[in-house]
Amino acid sequence: MGRIPRRYLIHEITVEPYVDESSTGSLYGTPTAVRCLLDEQTRAVRTSGGEQVTSTSTAYADLATVAPPLSRVTLPDGRTTTVIQAKRRDGKRLGTPNHLEIQLE
Repeated sequence: MGRIPRRYLIHEITVEPYVDESSTGSLYGTPTAVRCLLDEQTRAVRTSGGEQVTSTSTAYADLATVAPPLSRVTLPDGRTTTVIQAKRRDGKRLGTPNHLEIQLE
């Protein structure tokens, strides 16, 4: 199957990839518009460090999307949130829709 069919990517979010910390706060890369399927459902997830946190939304986007943890994301309604973690869902030749699952605070 390859990727999620474009017709299902009905939402657009803006991702500012987290780069580093500075003396004045977090540094972010260039804002990028990302087509995705946004699921606004609250659920408990674990960070890459094993801490349990609450995710308010999950975005499903192309595997090529760059959204490291702590990246800043603007949702379609204008709300700003942060990436908890991004999980690659790559089934190779299994016929599954390959995508990046972006869990948001």
